[in-house]
Amino acid sequence: MSKLLNVSSSPHVRDQVTTQNIMLDVAIAMIPASAYGVYQFGVKAALILLISVLSCILSEYVFETLMGKPITVSDGSALVTGMILGLNMPPAIPLWIPFLGGVFAIIVVKQLYGGLGQNFMNPALAARCFLLISFAGKMTDFTYSDAVAGPTPLAALKVGDVVDITSMFIGKISGTIGEVSVIALLVGAAYLLFRKVISIRIPAVYLITFAVFVFIFGQHDLMYVLTHLCGGGLIFGAFFMATDYVTSPITPKGQILFGVLLGVLTGLFRLFGASAEGVSYAIIISNILVPLIEKISLPVAFGKEGK
Repeated sequence: MSKLLNVSSSPHVRDQVTTQNIMLDVAIAMIPASAYGVYQFGVKAALILLISVLSCILSEYVFETLMGKPITVSDGSALVTGMILGLNMPPAIPLWIPFLGGVFAIIVVKQLYGGLGQNFMNPALAARCFLLISFAGKMTDFTYSDAVAGPTPLAALKVGDVVDITSMFIGKISGTIGEVSVIALLVGAAYLLFRKVISIRIPAVYLITFAVFVFIFGQHDLMYVLTHLCGGGLIFGAFFMATDYVTSPITPKGQILFGVLLGVLTGLFRLFGASAEGVSYAIIISNILVPLIEKISLPVAFGKEGK
């Protein structure tokens, strides 16, 4: 009897990597963008990030305590949600708005659907869209006394004004706290790729599809396309939000379809929509369609009856 094999329940493939390790890496990758955002916009930006993170962590702890569920704050997912939400805030936003966003992200989008791994859309982006709908004026007010004044590059581009791409790449522009510096975002993205936390597949397909769409339906000008790529939350969304494990496809073909859908939707929103931006809504809509994408992209099983 001692030679019998024990068959346990799944998962059968185990790894030393934990959710906590992954979330820590994602948080580390967002430090360059966070640091530059604080440098660009001052102490208020640091307070917004702090309030957003604390709101998410406290919401998760309080909800799980009241519901008698295991406390999962230590896995780092609430920390990452808070950082993403905070980096998506304008630097002049009243502090109670990111706090409210954190409560919505954790309780409404994450916990009410069963917690980490059960949410059907990215909690931070869902909260941002909720805040955009509820407080449109404050969420689109990017003026700040200590930073570069004026409209965001995408808003200027939409009305035909000239945009300085060098300032966009460095970060001397108006925008949300985490989207202004392309350099800082690419440093964080390189860290995630180096640590193999994310694959290049979704970001690459997303950015290429978007660039082709803008070139075809926008202006046939490479500088115009490059400006769109560097503007808004596209780089931030492509590497830090579209690659979310829970809300993105797991099949290789599905990830390609997902990236194509993201690129087309973002292009549609930016070129033909009322707003100059469109990344958040594109990712949210694509998140909802992930079950369908995975259904049509499942690999064919081996064997006679595979097809």
